[in-house]
Amino acid sequence: MRAADADREAVADRLRVALSEGRLDLHEYDERLQRAYAARTYAELNALLTDLPPVTPAERSAVAPVDPAAPVSDGQPAPAGRGVTARWLAEVWLPYLQVIAVVVTIWAVTSLLSGDLLYFWPVWVAGPWGAVLVVRTVTGLTGGEPRRRAAERERQRQRRRAKRERRSELGSAEPDERDEPAG
Repeated sequence: MRAADADREAVADRLRVALSEGRLDLHEYDERLQRAYAARTYAELNALLTDLPPVTPAERSAVAPVDPAAPVSDGQPAPAGRGVTARWLAEVWLPYLQVIAVVVTIWAVTSLLSGDLLYFWPVWVAGPWGAVLVVRTVTGLTGGEPRRRAAERERQRQRRRAKRERRSELGSAEPDERDEPAG
């Protein structure tokens, strides 16, 4: 049977949950998400979820739900917080690593072209910026910033979902011009 847009959205939401739980990495999530929105049948959608456990409502779960905004206890994040922390660390450090890779590549190419090992000037880019990021990482992890950021992201996601639902309700409540008889 052919799938509807709502079915694709439900699968996309389940994939988002699997990503936040750490069951999917970002690359696999992206691939599955593209396949979900391109799916035409229920079989294609079901194939994207076969290796993922079903979602159990929090009230029926044997595991206590984890509040992403809850403080970290004893310096150890909750198991579900690992994915949140990893995502936050990637957001903080990835731009730095990308820029340093470009700068070191420029230094290496210029050294190679000059035939001499030039002064390693990328240290002046990497050093201060890296020191600032180390301080930010330590203060962010001790202050629970990854969980706060994840909670804010979830609130934004819920707002967008509610907005889409309101739009679809308003769209279905208004009569369509094509439904009225021509007069």
